[in-house]
Amino acid sequence: MRKTSFAMITSPAKGAKNQLESVMKREKEDGLDTVLEVPIPKEMFENVHETGLQNINSWIKAQAFARTHVDAPAQLPNGNTELQSLLNVVGSPLIPCPVPTDRAFSRSVHDTSIQASTAKYIIQQYIAATGGQSTLTSIGNMYAIGKVRMTGTEFHIGDQSTSAKGSGVIGGYALWQKSPEVWYFELIMAGSKMSAGSDGKVAWKQSMTEQSHVSKGPPRPLRRTIQGLDPRSIANLFADAFCIGEKIINDEQCFVLKLEANASVLKARSSTTLDIIHHKIWGYFSQRTGLLLNLEDTHLLRMKAGRRGEGTFWETTMESIIDDYRFVNGINIAHAGKTQATLSRYGEGSVNHKRKMEETWTIEEIDFNIWGLSMDYFLPPADLKKDQDGADNNEG
Repeated sequence: MRKTSFAMITSPAKGAKNQLESVMKREKEDGLDTVLEVPIPKEMFENVHETGLQNINSWIKAQAFARTHVDAPAQLPNGNTELQSLLNVVGSPLIPCPVPTDRAFSRSVHDTSIQASTAKYIIQQYIAATGGQSTLTSIGNMYAIGKVRMTGTEFHIGDQSTSAKGSGVIGGYALWQKSPEVWYFELIMAGSKMSAGSDGKVAWKQSMTEQSHVSKGPPRPLRRTIQGLDPRSIANLFADAFCIGEKIINDEQCFVLKLEANASVLKARSSTTLDIIHHKIWGYFSQRTGLLLNLEDTHLLRMKAGRRGEGTFWETTMESIIDDYRFVNGINIAHAGKTQATLSRYGEGSVNHKRKMEETWTIEEIDFNIWGLSMDYFLPPADLKKDQDGADNNEG
C-alpha cells in the first residue's frame, strides 16, 4: 500500500477556491496553527464576486484561531441557534463505547451463543467484502476530506410544529485518524468553525461559540468513521455484538447487529448533574454483499434537577444510510450517505419538544498510511490542557 506524504496532501480546488486556500496557507505560515485546511465546497462560491471573496478572506483572517489559544465564546451571526444545534447534534457525535483492538481478527466463532456466533460470522463476511484481513490490519492511519449539507427539517414544541424552509447550509470537513481513539476533526460551515479530537486519553470539542470542553468517559471514535470510512474499526466495534434478526434496507435483505455501552462506560460518562441512561447502536449488513448499509443509534440522558430527583430527559436518535462503496488502495470505502437525527426533550418541569435534522455527505478524498502523521497533530488545545492540569493538581 502506497504511503502519502503528510505535507503534500491538498484538496482539489479551482478558481475562487484556489484563492481561498492560498489565503489559508498564508495565514498558517504567519503562525496560525490550524492543522487541517478544510475544503470550502464550490457551492459557497457560486455568484461570488471579488468583494464577496474579499469578505470570505477577511472572515478567515479574523476567525481562524490557533489550537493553542481559544478566545471567549462569540455569537453566531444573526443569533443562528439552528446552525449551532446542527453542529452540536450532527457535527461530531461519538459512538457508544471504545473500540477493542483487533478483536474481530482474533476471536473464533465457536464456543459462544448462537447470536454471538452469527454476529462474528457476519463480521467475517464484512471483512472479506471490504478488503480482507491482511489489507485492513495494514492500515496505520487515515485521512478523509468531505462535503456536507445540513438541514433542520422539523421543530415540534408542545402541540405546535414547524417545517423548515430552504435547502440547508453547506460545509466542508477534514478528518485525521491515527487509531480509533486518536483522531482530529475540523468542520467549517456557514461562517462557523468547530473542531473535535482525542489524543487517546481525553476527547474534547471546541467551536467559535464554545470554549474547549472534555467529553467524559473513555475516548471513543467519531461516529463518522463508523459510517463506512474505517472498516477495521467497524469490524472491531461489532465484534462483541449480537445478531438480533433481519431487516430490508433499500431493497437489500440485511442482518441486524446490536451493541450497547455497558454499565461501567455509562457510569464513566455520567456526572453529578447528568446520568447517561443508555447508548445503543445497530449495524445493518447486507446479506448479498456483506457491506454495512445502515447505522442507527439512540442515546438517552437525564439532566438532574432538585432534591426529589426530578429531571429533564434528552434523547437523540440517529439513522444513517451508507452508500457509494468504492475501493481505495484495496479497501472498500463508502463515499456518500445521509443521516437523519431527532433530538427530543421531555420530563418534569419541561415543555416537551422535538427537533429533526438531516445531513447528506460525500467523501471527496480519502487515503491511508500517511507518512509523518505523529502524535503532535492530535494534542488537545492549550486551554483544555491547562484546565486538566489544574484539576489534576487539585486532586493530588
